[in-house]
Amino acid sequence: MAFQDFDLITTRHKQEKQKKIRRRITVAVVSTFVVLLIAGAAVCAFVYQKNQSVSTEGNNTSHSSPAAPSKPAINVAEKAVKTVCATTDYVKTCEDSLIKSVKNNASAQPVDILRAAFSAASEEIDSVIKQASDIKIEGPFKKAAFNDCLTLLHDAKDELNSSIMSIKGKDDQDHMSSIKPELNNWLSAVLSYQQTCIDGFPDGPEKDSMKKLLKTVREMGSNALAIVSQVSSIFSAFHVTNTHRRLLAVDEAGYPTWMDHKHRRMLKADPTKFTPNVTVAKDESGDFKTINEALKAMPEKYTGRYVIYVKEGVYDESVTVTKEMVNVTMYGEGSQKSIITGSKNFVDGVPTFQTATFAALGDGFFAQSLGFRNTAGPEKHQAVALRVQSDRSIFLNCRMEGYQDTLYAQTHRQFYRSCYITGTVDFIFGDAASVFQNCMIYVRKPMENQQTIVTAQGRLDKRETTGIVIQNCKILADDKLEPEKAKFRNYLGRPWKEYSRTVIMESEIGDFIHPEGWMEWEGDFALATLYYAEFGNKGAGSGKDGRVKWAGYKTIKKDEATKFTVGPFLQGEGWLKNPDVPVRFGMFT
Repeated sequence: MAFQDFDLITTRHKQEKQKKIRRRITVAVVSTFVVLLIAGAAVCAFVYQKNQSVSTEGNNTSHSSPAAPSKPAINVAEKAVKTVCATTDYVKTCEDSLIKSVKNNASAQPVDILRAAFSAASEEIDSVIKQASDIKIEGPFKKAAFNDCLTLLHDAKDELNSSIMSIKGKDDQDHMSSIKPELNNWLSAVLSYQQTCIDGFPDGPEKDSMKKLLKTVREMGSNALAIVSQVSSIFSAFHVTNTHRRLLAVDEAGYPTWMDHKHRRMLKADPTKFTPNVTVAKDESGDFKTINEALKAMPEKYTGRYVIYVKEGVYDESVTVTKEMVNVTMYGEGSQKSIITGSKNFVDGVPTFQTATFAALGDGFFAQSLGFRNTAGPEKHQAVALRVQSDRSIFLNCRMEGYQDTLYAQTHRQFYRSCYITGTVDFIFGDAASVFQNCMIYVRKPMENQQTIVTAQGRLDKRETTGIVIQNCKILADDKLEPEKAKFRNYLGRPWKEYSRTVIMESEIGDFIHPEGWMEWEGDFALATLYYAEFGNKGAGSGKDGRVKWAGYKTIKKDEATKFTVGPFLQGEGWLKNPDVPVRFGMFT
């Protein structure tokens, strides 16, 4: 009986299946017919519009204005701009600057609009530089700040030009996706330079005037970052896709075709083959007695690494590795033997930007076994030992000693490994994307009634790809602070700018750190917009129970913490791949 029932069920199933097949065939036939009707209608509409256009052109020869036929096309281009600008924070500034650009390009594509955004910002910087000459500047300090401002604005323009060159002649989504990290890197620096310009002035009419002048270009820089961050969505909205995927275009040497000569020179360099081009020695046993002399001897547009060996000695000089000096390697006999020292400081009338004993600006800078000091002391306030603007810079087994503002990690991507860093207030600060691995961070005894703060990160925009990451390090009180640590409040960081971002993970935090962990800058400024996070830390100062309750403070999990490791955060696997440079691209645990 069971078998008979099974046979009946099988027959019914076959009948139902045949009915479904017939229904599907019917639907397919009807659908095909509908598609053909739509296609036919589209063709008819196209032919009709074409005929109308031809007819209109004929009539225009004697009756109509020549500009009339282009109006619908321009409207389409304007709609494209509005679509792109909708992703930004400053929509009116975006539309006002970009609609002008598409008037002569009615078929503008996303890459054209992005290029126009970069160009508009660059042109606005030119305008600011011209208008700035009308600001009345009096006194040596303000004049120095003004000169710094001009330098920084030119640096911002250079970054925008790099952005423009990287997308020149490119209009596909694959290319845009491949260079997105570079664009984010350059545009984040553009915003930082503008703010550093403003910060250089003391409060007063000059600062207010410069802030007003830079308002529009600041908004344009933010908008450009916003557009880049949404580039894939924008391309999809415009239905710009590749008919087939292709590899990133490279030249005969294997470098991306968008990369300019300076960046190619940087990537050609091997940072670990230490055959010195020149030797610096105070005892005259080398080629030069000073580091500055050795740098001046570097040939222009040198290909490969220019290696400077610094023998044991204390070199009292202000050193700048300029932007043109790409791929400089400088190594010493030990961070407590080969030392560059200085004492410039804010109290003595020097802007913070200029107080650095050593400034590394040229891309691809690599320092090993060197000491950088600023001996001004805590009573002199801001006094920078090392300022780093160099992209893809590496510091290995180095020592940075100071008090307030010891290490200015200013802009771009920076990697610090096995370094020794000391200070009192905001002594690791700036707006770079910086990762510190296996470093010893020692907090010094401050002045009476002062707090100590390790970090002060300066991220200005929520889309900037910058932040301070401290991974597998030790944060401890030094020998002089340790016996008196209870007298002072000691913190991991405070928000210098609105979107300040600092992550401390897999590190040891000493018991001298206040249970709250983090300190306000002023009132509730940035407490809801900052991003402060901790993961996997140990030590008596790592407890989470007493931590601040700000909206921006987070205790994160491993998957979130992984985003801030060297691989994804610095794109480190592309430039820290030499086996002789010790680096952990991911988590330690």
